[in-house]
Amino acid sequence: MISYLEGRLFQKLDDRVVVLAGGLGYEVLLPVAARPAFRSRRPGPEGDQVRLYISYHLTERNPKPLLVGFESPLEREFFELLTTVEDIGPMAACKALSSDVARIARAIEAKDASFLCTLDGIGPRKADKIIASLNGRVGKFCLMAEAEREAAAIPEEDFRAEVTAVLVEQLGHTRTEAQRMVQAALSRRPDAASAEELFEEVYRGEKK
Repeated sequence: MISYLEGRLFQKLDDRVVVLAGGLGYEVLLPVAARPAFRSRRPGPEGDQVRLYISYHLTERNPKPLLVGFESPLEREFFELLTTVEDIGPMAACKALSSDVARIARAIEAKDASFLCTLDGIGPRKADKIIASLNGRVGKFCLMAEAEREAAAIPEEDFRAEVTAVLVEQLGHTRTEAQRMVQAALSRRPDAASAEELFEEVYRGEKK
């Protein structure tokens, strides 16, 4: 199974790229939101060097291997979680990622079906299924940009403030309510060492 691919950008197509690695050309499907990053990259036998985290799919119904590429392992993880939702296979999930992962994750946690319906191929029925299946499970993706920073450990008071800010500014809670949620989460999980862990505990507790 292929999970990571690094090589030269051999060819660019509308919804996929071909990456030349080890003398082989790998066709990789790109989610909608990832495609603009490749517009400026030069293809060909001596094309630009690229690297992709791969989600590999092969089933009895679809015997042709499907490689879906992402620029980060967290994006791939979110995509694979999305494909666990009923009626959303790899092709549908790839199309649905027409906005950044953090924004989609925040909509799921906020039960914002109207935003999910703006994603390519997602109607009210699928939006409701996504929320029912993934609400409370995608907290760490709401803070994905912070999770991928190459930085030293964030001081406890900083990541508390980080989570509080997301709850207020992006998910619509009042500051008092957000602070209560954070404090309750910390009392349940005092060993939380990052914003992502704390955010997950906040919504795990709210679902109980």
